[in-house]
Amino acid sequence: MNSVRELRTESTMTQQDLADCVGVTRQTIIALEGGAYTPSLTLALRIARTFGKSVEQVFTLNE
Repeated sequence: MNSVRELRTESTMTQQDLADCVGVTRQTIIALEGGAYTPSLTLALRIARTFGKSVEQVFTLNE
C-alpha cells in the first residue's frame, strides 16, 4: 500500500511529471498507484525524496 497518488495530487503533479522526476515511465506510476507494482528500494527512495517524505511515510508493508 502506498500514498503516492494522494501525495502527487496534493502537489498538483501529473503522473508524467512524477515519472520524469524519478526516471520511470508514466505506465510505471500508473501501476504503482494502482497497487499492481512494488517499487525497487531505489525508486521508493526517489519518490519519497520528491515529496520530502521518508519511505515509511509513503509506503507501508502489508503483512
